Amino acid sequence: MAKSLRSKWKRKMRAEKRKKNAPKELSRLQSILKIDTDVLMKDVQEIATVVVPKHSEEKTQCVVEDEKDGMKMEIDIKRNKKSLLDQHGQYPIWMNQRQRKRLKAKREKGKGRNKAKAVKAAKGLAW
Repeated sequence: MAKSLRSKWKRKMRAEKRKKNAPKELSRLQSILKIDTDVLMKDVQEIATVVVPKHSEEKTQCVVEDEKDGMKMEIDIKRNKKSLLDQHGQYPIWMNQRQRKRLKAKREKGKGRNKAKAVKAAKGLAW
């Protein structure tokens, strides 16, 4: 169940809303804790999950610091424009299963033709 486009869209939008409201919710929680000094932040972390805002999380993933040289380098995702596969063989996150299946079938269809041509060339058949 819950595979219709409407429910997928609603789930997606709820997740977007949670991401957007997470910093506000965290600041509201911290302001409540400042009023009531008996409760410590460590106690709250044990009870509730504290979410780091998405934009700061992405920055930490993209920049990798080399400890030996102290240099920073950015990681580029190299993606094939025709098949949309990255260097690890993964499709983009926005692509649904039907599109992935279609591209995979198209890729494998091309492989089959190349093998058939190679077999004909090996046998010496021109037709």
